Amino acid sequence: MADWVPKTRLGQMVLNGEITTMSDALATKLPLREPEIVDLLLPDLKDEVIDLNMVQRMTDSGRRVRFAVTCIVGNGDGFIGIGRAKGKEVGPSIKKAIDNAKLNMIEIKRGCGSWQCGCGQPHSLPFEVRGSTGSVTVDLKPAPRGVSLAVGDVAKKLLTLAGVRDSWGFARGNTKTKVNYAMATFEALKQTSRMRVTDAQQESLNIVSGPTGITFGETDVDAQEE
Repeated sequence: MADWVPKTRLGQMVLNGEITTMSDALATKLPLREPEIVDLLLPDLKDEVIDLNMVQRMTDSGRRVRFAVTCIVGNGDGFIGIGRAKGKEVGPSIKKAIDNAKLNMIEIKRGCGSWQCGCGQPHSLPFEVRGSTGSVTVDLKPAPRGVSLAVGDVAKKLLTLAGVRDSWGFARGNTKTKVNYAMATFEALKQTSRMRVTDAQQESLNIVSGPTGITFGETDVDAQEE
């Protein structure tokens, strides 16, 4: 990282200290083309491989094997990204998929949108969102505090890395296709950043965009006791 030489305007602004947060970087609307930008602004980023497939193809010279990898990255506090890559070896393919996920980073909104809950903490989604990819459609709904993530395993990984603690989830289509399921969930989360809210809605639902500073070390039971 010390010998990183930015090649884009956004990278130069980050290296010069003009931009110090990921929220500010995304707010510039400048293209995010260097994964080192994310490494600097989100040093606590976590990554996970959610799908790895081996693709074989017969050619005149013999059988060729390639690997298709899908990875997600997130800081557990308002930022999530997903990326895919293909390659001849597993290791480099995973690294490339992680870099692609960093370049596909988004900032999500969180809040307390469930009518069953009035805690006022941004632990869930502020409103219902939907995302579709291929045959898979995913609906994510706000849930009261303590419900945790009532969604499928793939969606649970994305919501956890995004920083959503409680949510209802409904999926339709061929959810066994992990890539489509993950992409549909990512598209649903992306809708939270696209949705416009009024000042009154933001105050009543305690809608927060990006980091909240609330850590996951505190369990829901402890939070309820407070």
